[in-house]
Amino acid sequence: MFFNTLSGRFLVLTVIFVMVAEVLIFVPSIANFRRDYLQEKLELAQLASLALLAAPDDMIAPELADELLENAGVLNIVLRRDAVRELVLAKPIPGMIAETFDLRNSNIFMLAIDAFTCAFHGEDEYIRVIGQPVKDAGLEIEIVMSSSPLHAALQDYATNIFFLSILISAVTSSLLYFAMRSLLVRPISNVVGAMLRYQENPEDVRNIISVTAKIKELQAAETALHDLQTRLNASLRQKERLAALGGAVAKVSHDLRNILTTAQILGDRLENSKDPTVARTAPKLLGSLDRAINLCEQTLTFGKAEEPEPNLRKVKLSGVINDVLESERLNLSDSVTLENLVDDGVEFEADPEQLFRILTNLIRNARQAIEQTDTPGKVTISAAQSSEETIITVTDTGPGLPAKAQEHLFLPFQGGARRGGIGLGLAIAAELVRGHGGVLELARTGAEGTVFRLRFPVKK
Repeated sequence: MFFNTLSGRFLVLTVIFVMVAEVLIFVPSIANFRRDYLQEKLELAQLASLALLAAPDDMIAPELADELLENAGVLNIVLRRDAVRELVLAKPIPGMIAETFDLRNSNIFMLAIDAFTCAFHGEDEYIRVIGQPVKDAGLEIEIVMSSSPLHAALQDYATNIFFLSILISAVTSSLLYFAMRSLLVRPISNVVGAMLRYQENPEDVRNIISVTAKIKELQAAETALHDLQTRLNASLRQKERLAALGGAVAKVSHDLRNILTTAQILGDRLENSKDPTVARTAPKLLGSLDRAINLCEQTLTFGKAEEPEPNLRKVKLSGVINDVLESERLNLSDSVTLENLVDDGVEFEADPEQLFRILTNLIRNARQAIEQTDTPGKVTISAAQSSEETIITVTDTGPGLPAKAQEHLFLPFQGGARRGGIGLGLAIAAELVRGHGGVLELARTGAEGTVFRLRFPVKK
């Protein structure tokens, strides 16, 4: 319905407010009209009395007296001069005087009450009106008159004011309606329409709203909506690319798992080798192959949902860190030193495979950051425990993270800080830590190096 729209409700409210304003104006207006009407009768009566006073011996013909009273619209006139009340002109009053009104002492509230009483009182009565003569022509003037002419005049005035109010309300409401529809309702409708079009097809960039409003508040709303739709559109495109990439990764992981399984079978045979070097290296090779196969299987699982739930058990932290460092030292340059400061007694509940992946991503990022500077540096891993949590700290002396990388540090494909990196390592590490109920945070970064802190809560 029209009245359920913003335009309809604004039109109705405008009419109501204008009518309320007209009522507030009408009350004192009708009171002043009645006072002016009675004051005019007093002035006409005073003129009639002056005609009598100008006659010789204050005597005039009865016909002339009746004509003067008729022209003044009164029945008798009493004038008080020099403390003497004198009946100047009079003719018989058919009935009793119903009420007396003194205009000298009336306020706006009394005048308003008297005006409404007279306007809606249909009976013809005789009233006495007392006032102050003009031009200092006496101390007091008093008239008796019929209330019917006053009643008719008030009704005519009220009717005219009513229809004038209706006309003013209609004109004012129409002008305000069309003005507000042009300035406010139509721009809001355009914003709503743009939102609905974007909802139907958010991938179409043509449905992103354009900032066209001239009003400051609407312009701010359109700008905010434009920025939001732009970011959502970019996110949708990125999700499509991630979905396609996920499908490709799943296919590659499937085939890679088969290849690694074959390599694992061949590696099992190396364990029986009599060569001491091969016998010493084979377990590490098989361990790496096991982790690679497990990672491929988890990647296939991730393509269907999220990272699998961690398989929590007591883990000796120092042992996991040593395994990570041994793997990293295979590709370590002479300019980087890896140091494990964790005590052998530090244990807590975690998934050892996921913990290995977490620390591998953090330590490898730190090592590669130092290597790119071509200056010596160190990566240090330390830990602290309390009754509430286990805190692992990874510190490096690298160049620090650029500002752009810090903005989207833990988002896939957006937080890459290394040249040639794709920005997945920290995103994977953060997700795996969250799976343990913990948090991965950037403690500090700068020219002196970078510190990452992992917090694992103690299972109650």
